Amino acid sequence: MAFGSMQDSGRQAPMSEINVVPLVDVMLVLLIIFIITAPLLTHSVKVDLPRAESNPNITQPEHVELAVRADGSLFWNGEPVSVEQLAPRFGATVAQAPNTELHIRADKLAHYEHVARLMSIAAKSGMTKIGFITDPSEK
Repeated sequence: MAFGSMQDSGRQAPMSEINVVPLVDVMLVLLIIFIITAPLLTHSVKVDLPRAESNPNITQPEHVELAVRADGSLFWNGEPVSVEQLAPRFGATVAQAPNTELHIRADKLAHYEHVARLMSIAAKSGMTKIGFITDPSEK
């Protein structure tokens, strides 16, 4: 590796080459250090946990099922209702249990206008959890 030349030209050109061999050597040493120390950092304490038989406690929140047929008829938990009766019922339900869920079961041929109106009435009455029930089967 020569740093200068024997010629007496007077001016020296800048060296435009970068020697990467020392950089590679340092990186290989660091890689070996990390390979050796990585298993030491993953320490864990083995504990034999007690075994117990239990069933999960699944509590379903109160919910109201509102069905909408294609012709626009409404059913509150299977009971026929009119649009005018919805606001007082939603209000009474929210007063009784504030986190009651509204499950809308709409026919696929029902107009979106009917469903949007129901959602608006429910939201104005204080229902905060509104969801749709769908058929997961693919045809």
